Amino acid sequence: MKKDFLSILDINKEELFEILSLAERLKRQKRAGVPHELLRGMTLAMIFEKSSTRTHISFEVGMNELGGHALFLNAKDLQIGRGEEIRDTARVASRYVSAVMIRANRHSTIEELAENATIPVINGLSDNEHPCQLLADILTVKEHFGEIRDLRVAWVGDGNNVCNSLVLSSALTGMDITVASPGGYEVSPAVVQRAVSLGGKVKTVKTPEEAVKDTHILFTDTWVSMGDEAERAKRIADFQGFTVDSRLLRLASPDARVLHCLPAHRGEEITGDVIDGQQSLVWDEAENRLHAQKALLVKLLKK
Repeated sequence: MKKDFLSILDINKEELFEILSLAERLKRQKRAGVPHELLRGMTLAMIFEKSSTRTHISFEVGMNELGGHALFLNAKDLQIGRGEEIRDTARVASRYVSAVMIRANRHSTIEELAENATIPVINGLSDNEHPCQLLADILTVKEHFGEIRDLRVAWVGDGNNVCNSLVLSSALTGMDITVASPGGYEVSPAVVQRAVSLGGKVKTVKTPEEAVKDTHILFTDTWVSMGDEAERAKRIADFQGFTVDSRLLRLASPDARVLHCLPAHRGEEITGDVIDGQQSLVWDEAENRLHAQKALLVKLLKK
């Protein structure tokens, strides 16, 4: 049966660590110049309702390195941009390609696509989650710290889709997650409740200082996500005091590291000296989108 990846919880602990192990192997092979065309003859359709840098590049390059082909499809250029139903696009795509990755405005769109497709569907970002980002994040943390269970992780900023995936991932990784957000931008209580019910360790606090005290990893993300541009001025005002800067970083563990899924806005959610500093893992994290997603594709498609 086909398997979809719409949420970080669409895989279990064993599958997560299989993907991480494979990602590490594929990364070593790439750096050594060893071919690994495991998906030769396969095609990934990439549907974008939202613009992208890392998701687009990493999936396209990844399929190429795996010996397959990636097909870029702007939703505005497809018939779904003119009113064709998602279920019909899903049925037709299933006859042409091996898998679909979609970056959508609404999570319900991805769910409907997956429900009607007979091939794997991957969530490249939705308003609910960004699970591919979390695969790269967890890979980055594992590379740096080795053992990830019981690591203390702080999320500082908007309780958005990436935050949702991070919180839910605690049920798989055993990392201890603390989220600090301004009032009105908190992570969904339902997401926290689900993570905790599955064994995750999650708590929410009011201030960044509470969140980052003695933490090993600091996560942050842009304060103004795609679709929130009209609220930019209000959001910038509401998030004052939530910048990840050197003062905040000094409250964390001495060996703490900083992650940011990008794009970054220096001087807003993070300062330049932090994102470009020695405690930043941001560029490793960005690179690992490629390796983690290649492993995911192999996991979903290799028989």
